[in-house]
Amino acid sequence: MSLEDEAEALASDLGVDKQEVLEDLEKLTSYSVPLEEAKGSLRRKYGDGSASSGNEPTTKDIGEVDTDDGNVTVTARVLTVGKRSIRYQGDDQTIYEGELADGSGRISYTAWEDFGLSVGDTVTVGNAGVREWDGHPELNLGQSTTLVFEDETLDVEYEVGGDRTLDALEPGDRGRNVVVRVQECEQKTIDGRDGDTEILSGVLGDETGKLPFTDWDPHPEIEEGASVRIENVSIREFRGVPSVNVSEFSSVIALQEDVAVSESAPEMPIGEAVSSGGAYDVTLVGNVIEVRDGSGLIERCPECGRVVQNGQCRSHGAVEGEDDLRVKAILDDGTGTVTAILGHDLTKEVYGGGIEAAKEHARDAMDKEVVADEIREKIVGREYRVRGQLSVDEYGANLDATSFEESDEDPGERAKAALAEVDA
Repeated sequence: MSLEDEAEALASDLGVDKQEVLEDLEKLTSYSVPLEEAKGSLRRKYGDGSASSGNEPTTKDIGEVDTDDGNVTVTARVLTVGKRSIRYQGDDQTIYEGELADGSGRISYTAWEDFGLSVGDTVTVGNAGVREWDGHPELNLGQSTTLVFEDETLDVEYEVGGDRTLDALEPGDRGRNVVVRVQECEQKTIDGRDGDTEILSGVLGDETGKLPFTDWDPHPEIEEGASVRIENVSIREFRGVPSVNVSEFSSVIALQEDVAVSESAPEMPIGEAVSSGGAYDVTLVGNVIEVRDGSGLIERCPECGRVVQNGQCRSHGAVEGEDDLRVKAILDDGTGTVTAILGHDLTKEVYGGGIEAAKEHARDAMDKEVVADEIREKIVGREYRVRGQLSVDEYGANLDATSFEESDEDPGERAKAALAEVDA
């Protein structure tokens, strides 16, 4: 049944104007309020309490809340509170979001109005809608939701508050606070929802690692080299890794002391790294078992930088390609595989010469593949320590390398350590 049909049936039951009901339904559903909850809310709004008796909320522990639930009532501790703006049909809407927890589990929530929630509060949330978000249930707090602040504090096993180190951030996190040093910062103009929009983007670092960030409402305190505390950030996934989103509702506090930043990248088994879904800065160690086609001396589109094959770019058609060097090496450590992609500079080091040397080599042999073949001879079968950005998507796991060094570790000792870990 369409929303208009739902509005007509509801208006008929309630004896009120259909257009008014339709507008209310459109507004509520646009804010992701489940349809049945929206209809129940309107029944209460227009005075038909008896008609909603079949939709009474069920009191549940958080761990029992399921995506099939309609409306629920929970008593929980507020772990985090975030605030951001969304836009629907040209209108800006401020929403509040974060996590709630009790003794049985935790759950994310979105509040479509300001209920006055603060971190650490113990609250009974009545008649909250349940929707599915990223495969998990999420509570929607809307017009029909009631909130009671409890005097007795509920003890939970989860961390109360949004302070996190960079390595603990995950896509979907909201209301997080970070203490970081700005490693890189660049001002850009993008085509935003209001036309040309100025943003900041770059890299943040702390003692646990580094992550990319975007500041959608440039804060003057965020500049390269600055140490800052940023409160109320959200985390989204960008190219397979977590990315820190700073908004107009974020607070940025300049710090007097420099934040320590790790100069090394965490080392992980390849299988574990791939299963994690991606990492901005990671070190993987394994044997190069293959150099894939498309390595060596290649050509790129002058417009978009994509690899050109037979004079054709997938986006721009026939183009005159520009010469470049690249390696796509399969790295295997026994727990998994990843494609390590080496750009021009690292490939030049591996090959032992630049583009002109590669072109001369190819001309002499009358075959461009000789460059890739020579690279295969040098690296296949050897163990390498590779650092870079790992992304995992429908095309597989790719590590954009920033360093590529032959490992000096004893493979036998590594194997013993791996076996001991398995036995444990």
